[in-house]
Amino acid sequence: MPTQPTQPDQPDQPARPEPDRPVDAEPVETAPGDTAVQRAEPEVVDAEIVEPTALTPPPAPVSTDYTDQGVPTLDYVRDKIEGRSATAMGWAELRTKEVEEAEQKFAEREEKGKAKLEELRRQMGL
Repeated sequence: MPTQPTQPDQPDQPARPEPDRPVDAEPVETAPGDTAVQRAEPEVVDAEIVEPTALTPPPAPVSTDYTDQGVPTLDYVRDKIEGRSATAMGWAELRTKEVEEAEQKFAEREEKGKAKLEELRRQMGL
């Protein structure tokens, strides 16, 4: 009786895994000295079926402070001017005699430090 070569695509022959690919199985001893391969059962996942919902429309375009041509809008310019004006008025309110004295002392200390640094550089010949 001639033997026919076995091909994996024949329905009566089970496909064999490639030798270098891992197999999802573990050897199990059925009788002393006899081992068989037991296939691992796939893990059952308990999940809820969720019905698809209608897609929400994209959010409305954010109003920018510039026109399509790249020119700032009047509201944007007005807000910038008002912000700068408020900052200037706030600094003017904070300007007290104590603040001016502290700034003057700081400036004097900076001058003395620069003079001392220059003196040390001259002494070292730099």
